Amino acid sequence: MVEQQEASEDAVMTRIGQAIMLLHGGDREEARNRFGALWSELGADGDALHRCTLAHYMADTQDDPGDELAWDLRALTAAEGAGDGRSAEHRDLPAVRAFYPSLHLNLAADYLKLQRPDSARIHLQRARAAAESLADDGYGGGVRAAIDRLELRLREQ
Repeated sequence: MVEQQEASEDAVMTRIGQAIMLLHGGDREEARNRFGALWSELGADGDALHRCTLAHYMADTQDDPGDELAWDLRALTAAEGAGDGRSAEHRDLPAVRAFYPSLHLNLAADYLKLQRPDSARIHLQRARAAAESLADDGYGGGVRAAIDRLELRLREQ
């Protein structure tokens, strides 16, 4: 039974990955459609890592900044739900926590687009604090550089 559940979860991550490839390939509409179908399948009680990952990327498919913010908030809510004591999701907690710098960075960018600089600054501070736990590798460096760039944009506001 556990092996069946793990295989099923791997299938979900594979499908999320396929939609991410579509998004990065420029087919935002098809990516949005696939993410939407997966979101419906997962439901509110779905695996936190799946919901967080899916919502995080679904935000990038949105045309309206308000919709992008709503999806980024769903991603943060899913990440925060991973630590609520549900044992099935406890094993994914480190992976979900690794999302925090990027989640808060995206929220800061969303709020800046919506001309809410005070909210943007709050999430930028949270992104910077969370980024301290990232490794000194390409991903960590990229997130830190994006935080620095957004901070410069915010100063110009």
